[in-house]
Amino acid sequence: MTFSIAARCPRTGQLGVGALTARPAVGKLVAHVQSGGGAGATQATPNPFLAYDGLPLLAEGRSPEDVLTELLARDPGREVRQVGMVDRQGRSYAFTGSRTRDWAGHHTGPGHTVQGNRLVGGQTLAAIVRAFEDSRELGLAERLVLAIEAGEVAGGDRHGARSATVTVIGDQPYPLWDVRVDDAGDPALELRRLHGVFQEEVLPTIRELPTRDDPMGEGARQSLG
Repeated sequence: MTFSIAARCPRTGQLGVGALTARPAVGKLVAHVQSGGGAGATQATPNPFLAYDGLPLLAEGRSPEDVLTELLARDPGREVRQVGMVDRQGRSYAFTGSRTRDWAGHHTGPGHTVQGNRLVGGQTLAAIVRAFEDSRELGLAERLVLAIEAGEVAGGDRHGARSATVTVIGDQPYPLWDVRVDDAGDPALELRRLHGVFQEEVLPTIRELPTRDDPMGEGARQSLG
């Protein structure tokens, strides 16, 4: 049904999730980020509480492995779950239940975790990891788009794709990037197009919003003269 990547940028500290699936609206339940906490992807037969309950625990300093081990132990549906999580320190952990649909698996590394189910095979995850690791000089949102594109080219979801998402958070509680394709014939291509639109027309406005340290924000400052 889905492949995803949850990641942290070591240069900026930004956290993000990119995902693609054969169903509509992958961003609705799969992608979760919290400033000061972490990033998580919940999929297969998803349990969003793994993220809603887990990310605040990461913000307390607990590791992704510790948090997910505790939450999954209390989840009676864990064998059909798949989840990956990265914290603000770059620690990562993933879980693939024994009854998720083949091919299913995950890969974890410093600052990222990649997971997928109902894929053509493990080469999909390998391509995602390679694209992500080979683009370290780029911004996190761009790296996540590249990872999604690479996963689709490598085979991706064996049922085809309909939706895609990239969400990135910085040091504020609101997203820096939140680009969603909810239903399209080629969602990776549409995600690339919308990434460009967002970069040109939306990101400048977001960067002018109020912050915790600047409650007026540059946008209001310019408007007020």
